[in-house]
Amino acid sequence: MDIEELKRLAGIDKEQPSMGENLSLHGTKKAEYQRKHNVRPGTDEWFKLWFARPKLTGENPMPKK
Repeated sequence: MDIEELKRLAGIDKEQPSMGENLSLHGTKKAEYQRKHNVRPGTDEWFKLWFARPKLTGENPMPKK
């Protein structure tokens, strides 16, 4: 088996399309929000900020804008 066949079988023979999100941009916005509103790691508000899935649940992780 050659390398191209292995890539094809592994599903990595073509470049994967992006999901359309710039994760560093979202992380930067969340970090700025965390500093501005004094959100402390480990609190319920912190977990909601970093682990909320607004596209799935519709919740707003940054309500104090």
